[in-house]
Amino acid sequence: MEAPVAMPLTLAGRRLLPVGPLRIYTCGITPYDVTHVGHASTFVWADLVASLAHATGAEALTCRNVTDVDDVLTAAASRTGWHYDEYALTHEFLFDRDMRALGVAQPRLTPHARGHIRSVQRLAAALIQADAAYEREGHVYFRGDAVPAAAGLTEEAAIAASRAFGDQHDLPGRESPFDVPVWRPSLEEHPAWPSPWGWGRPGWHAECAAMAVTALGSSVDVLLGGSDLTFPHHAYQSAMVEAATGVTPFARAVVHVGEVRLAGQKMAKSTQNLVLVGDLLQRYPGPAVRLALLNRPWAQPWDCDDEEFARAARDLERLHAAAGTSAPSESGRGEVLRVLADDLDVPGAVALAVSEGGEAARFLLDVLKLRELPPA
Repeated sequence: MEAPVAMPLTLAGRRLLPVGPLRIYTCGITPYDVTHVGHASTFVWADLVASLAHATGAEALTCRNVTDVDDVLTAAASRTGWHYDEYALTHEFLFDRDMRALGVAQPRLTPHARGHIRSVQRLAAALIQADAAYEREGHVYFRGDAVPAAAGLTEEAAIAASRAFGDQHDLPGRESPFDVPVWRPSLEEHPAWPSPWGWGRPGWHAECAAMAVTALGSSVDVLLGGSDLTFPHHAYQSAMVEAATGVTPFARAVVHVGEVRLAGQKMAKSTQNLVLVGDLLQRYPGPAVRLALLNRPWAQPWDCDDEEFARAARDLERLHAAAGTSAPSESGRGEVLRVLADDLDVPGAVALAVSEGGEAARFLLDVLKLRELPPA
């Protein structure tokens, strides 16, 4: 009997042909608000990577974390009078409902930050032992001087990017502005857990690092998130894991999904220039919204407007029409798969499937998960 052979999958310039499961770690949500298109784009692309892995003959082990220990979440919950964990669970439920409507499968693993406090503490202890971190006044700081250069940034650009994500420059005892907290003390209004360094809570980058290592081991095949997470978050997450485990690189391939914009400005909760997934689903079917997010190069930034979704609805009709035809050859299916497996070339695969018709179009509808979806 011949051994099964998976087709190579090329992502971000890396050729992936896993012997075991393709380990995919997606940076998930901080569940304190509604789901917008900028969020959905990341998770739909992550879902496609898993679907394509299965189509190429590989197994996908998917992991998407939930950052339910976060100062922004705590503040949002406080404004409503809710406890932070109840507030997070409510918004996680609403997020999951939107994802189901877009055909996004529930990941195999969904680690939550509040369930991985001990993992963060073990990470902090390992970093201290490796002299990659130090303790000051209840803080454990990761030594980050080398991180900006490794990410290809000047010091000035790195400081600006860190400040955009709320880096506090008045933290006590920090030796460098690029050192970030793995563990930090908690004031009365923050959640807190006991640790060797006093009562406190984890730092953001350390949460993701600890959850990824606990769920998938010392390295992953694909690290996926929005382009805004390139620095500081993914840079520090990867640096922490590599320093603690000695395994490099942390991620074989890194997929940073292109920024979604509204009228030229990045879509973000902080600016409230949002297009909500729930609102879109009132006007377009879930498969059309999904195709609008996918039918472009994955790293390409794009402006979210009604024409994008109307065009996707028309493309979806063309695909269904092509799928109803009888193609003269079955070879189109393999060609569509080869196009998709070359860095997730969805536009190329759609054009080919429409041209070939028949089984090629039906196969693409299945891999892109564009069949009509059951109600959420």
